[in-house]
Amino acid sequence: MRIGIASPVVIAPPGAPRWEQHAGIAELERVAATADELGFHHLTCSEHVAVPTDIASERGGTYWDPLSTLSYLAARTRTIRLATLVLVLGYHHPLELAKRYGTLDRLSAGRVVLGLGVGSLRAEFEILGAPFEDRGTRADDAIAALRAALSCPDPRYHGRFHDFADVVVRPHAVQPRVPLWIGGRTRRSLRRAIALGDGWVPFGLDLPALGHLLGTHDLPDGFTVVLPATVDPVADRDRARRALVARRDVGCSIVNVSILARDCAHYCDQLAALREIGDDLGVEFDPAPHSVSPTGGKTP
Repeated sequence: MRIGIASPVVIAPPGAPRWEQHAGIAELERVAATADELGFHHLTCSEHVAVPTDIASERGGTYWDPLSTLSYLAARTRTIRLATLVLVLGYHHPLELAKRYGTLDRLSAGRVVLGLGVGSLRAEFEILGAPFEDRGTRADDAIAALRAALSCPDPRYHGRFHDFADVVVRPHAVQPRVPLWIGGRTRRSLRRAIALGDGWVPFGLDLPALGHLLGTHDLPDGFTVVLPATVDPVADRDRARRALVARRDVGCSIVNVSILARDCAHYCDQLAALREIGDDLGVEFDPAPHSVSPTGGKTP
């Protein structure tokens, strides 16, 4: 099992910690550098483009742009992966995603993970002029088209909603297969993840429900199950440990952790304490960061 970090600061839902509401890039960079040095699996950034005011009062309106944010963090870290959790497929053409995140994958020496979702905020779809009613079917086609284009300089794809050939997409991803994690909370989202992706990122489900859903499907070898957890490892080490064990027992491959903290320094202390708990449990961490050559390749 691995542990990734749900990045602080980059979203501000109602009730977000006060320090995060007043933090900026300096605090985010410090957290990212600490998580990188400690060997955590990934950092995240979510996507909303334009949240209607009445909805923002319920779910928040601050969402840093994933591409800009992760590109900045790529230049200031060395081994930690950069995960979009999640991009809304209906807001983008697959070739657009392939070019933009393929470039980020090259800049980061192959550290991109694309979390992808169908989306549920009808009002935002309407603002952006994106079709909403058949978004699930469109998302299936978009995932297949994106897979065809991400790591290929001359992609070809012929699907129901996307059709392209005789095009050049350079730069493209350096990973032969960029991990695609599919978000959702339904049986259909799990089937979509198994059929078209490399992992599943469920939300809003308790552990018994997740265990039941996972038990009804034969998961492919290497398939990633990413489950959330909120922990306070300094103040309650035992509870943090139990949270990790419970998710491991239900079949979790990676825990996407939100950390309770009172300020940035405390957050970094929490990361160090979480690393100690993970070591005790046999969690896998990355080795000390490598240096990165000017061409983007890692060197010892």
